[in-house]
Amino acid sequence: MTTTDLIIIGAGPGGYRAAEYAAKNGLQVVIVEQDEVGGTCLNRGCIPTKTYVHATTFQEAFERQQQVVAQLRSGVEQILSAPGITLVRGTATFMDAHTVRVCSDQVAAQEYTAPHVIIATGSSARLLPLPDINDPRLVTSTELLRRTTLPKRLTIIGAGVIGMEFASIFNRFGSEVTVIEYLKECLPMLDSDIAKRLRKLLEKRGIKFQMKTAVQSLKDLDADVILMATGRKPNISEDFQQAGFEYDGRKGITVDNNFETTIKGIYAIGDVNGRQMLAHAAEMQAMRTVNHIMGKTDGIRFDIMPAAIFTEPEAACVGPSEDQLKEQGIEYVCKKAFWRANGKAQAMGETEGMLKLFVATDDRIIGCHAYGAHAADLIQECSALMCKDTTRSELHDMIHIHPTLSEILKAATE
Repeated sequence: MTTTDLIIIGAGPGGYRAAEYAAKNGLQVVIVEQDEVGGTCLNRGCIPTKTYVHATTFQEAFERQQQVVAQLRSGVEQILSAPGITLVRGTATFMDAHTVRVCSDQVAAQEYTAPHVIIATGSSARLLPLPDINDPRLVTSTELLRRTTLPKRLTIIGAGVIGMEFASIFNRFGSEVTVIEYLKECLPMLDSDIAKRLRKLLEKRGIKFQMKTAVQSLKDLDADVILMATGRKPNISEDFQQAGFEYDGRKGITVDNNFETTIKGIYAIGDVNGRQMLAHAAEMQAMRTVNHIMGKTDGIRFDIMPAAIFTEPEAACVGPSEDQLKEQGIEYVCKKAFWRANGKAQAMGETEGMLKLFVATDDRIIGCHAYGAHAADLIQECSALMCKDTTRSELHDMIHIHPTLSEILKAATE
């Protein structure tokens, strides 16, 4: 039995960031990983898909993603080799609330105990319960990224972030892409006006959409490859019962605002708590958790969480959409600005796009949704301002470089 200050299960964005930050604060850390370090985001998600977004051809994309992932994975391994951090390869199993056994094929089982444990086991693809789920054409994003040949006909089930990003990517590579979505509009986290405009633009580029359509059987789909992109589910393990904290197999582990579970000293961060399934959310949850362990306070605002969809052009959002503001009965003013009226967008030849800025009755900025070239960068600026409760008038008086796309955000304050 080895005693340490902190055990972390999972070396994805939340896990490795927690390890790095805890070690810098003087804690002795054991971090356990059964697969490659870096988690879904680095190995099978955000990073590989972004190399596809920026590649010219499918072959170039496939080769480049392997190089980029290997390089970044090496960087994470270097972080986890720092003093105070012990990386253990294997599968972690709770023996009790503060004891974990790690098993692997290479070495004998080892047990570790610590007053603090962080669970960062991530998530996996959620599959629809279809009768022919074993159809050989069916893949998740993980298998699609491993393909070495371009599918001629690709059908995507689900028009969320994963589905829309892959639709945009493979359409550009030359695949015939069809997207099937149960809801009436794509990207439900995005303002419906913005989402509709983006979908219409992608339709003009040849992507076929079947909205308000439920898939009953895969055999009815005319495709070479079928991508199941119907969301993610928290990675829940049966041994969690041994630790005694509350969790739901579908929703994830129950946590408070410090990401502590119902058992003192055990925390759950990232996708496994089901709150905000974003890599940057996991990283900031890691910071809050370690701060709580160390007795430190911070100003991290989890109520303001920006997100981006890397279609072409990209879309992004922070705060509630106009649809949500109406549903919640919140009084607001909506200000709009367009890429076509921006000098930099004209010079770039990227004139397709719109931004919606939502302002409360006290003039505070409470949300912003957009699509267009570099929309994520504009939303990030707005997110930073919202963290400081900036008003529309204050943003209006802030000088922006000309010519830049950031002027679109400022234009919305007029």
